[in-house]
Amino acid sequence: MVKRVELDHRGLTEVPAGVLGEPALEYLSLYDNKLAALPERLWRLVSLRVLNLAGNRLTEIPPAIRQLSALHTLDLGHNDLGAIPPELGELPVLSEYLYLSGNRLAMLPDELCRLGRLRYLGAADNRLTSLPEDLSGLRSLRELRLYHNQIRALPDSIGELSALRELYLRGNRISALPDSIGRLSALRMLDLRENGITELPDSLLALPRLDKLDLRWNPGLHLPRWLPDLEARDCVVLL
Repeated sequence: MVKRVELDHRGLTEVPAGVLGEPALEYLSLYDNKLAALPERLWRLVSLRVLNLAGNRLTEIPPAIRQLSALHTLDLGHNDLGAIPPELGELPVLSEYLYLSGNRLAMLPDELCRLGRLRYLGAADNRLTSLPEDLSGLRSLRELRLYHNQIRALPDSIGELSALRELYLRGNRISALPDSIGRLSALRMLDLRENGITELPDSLLALPRLDKLDLRWNPGLHLPRWLPDLEARDCVVLL
């Protein structure tokens, strides 16, 4: 049986000492409390597989998080983080879920792209202006949520995410997409709402599994001639 502790919605301002004395703990949720800092002893819980720290008042995560080598799910959403440590990229089995949305992040460290097993990455509602140049290490990523940031362009390496099924980019400042997006052979959902997109690359027509393309609220968009061909393949296009 998984050894778990859930202390959600308790108004906690510190992690209870009793929790920190559970070396075999595998699941710890401290969601929606008032934690502004984390004790060093937390990073000694090396059996942790799931850690939920969302909805607190955290301003930093220390490099010592690298010690949680069994962690496969990490939720840091809805805190006050201005940065995340590069050491997150050293978590060897972080595979299920990494949630960073609702913080103050201006960038994602390049080291994050070492998470070759990661399937879900959420970094929406931050202050991102760009992405790491080389995303190719995120080879298992299936869902990427980046809506409501300030991203101006996608790197060409976006095309290397061959497992990606859902890409959410609503509410950014993107004006064009790289041709390499046409290499996302597993992509099913592409949300481009509320950007400044004026042209779509012809390579989008090559996406064999695309079944929803949301283009709403891009007032300067010139619709390509091939758009009806995409719809004829049962892709829902929202304008």
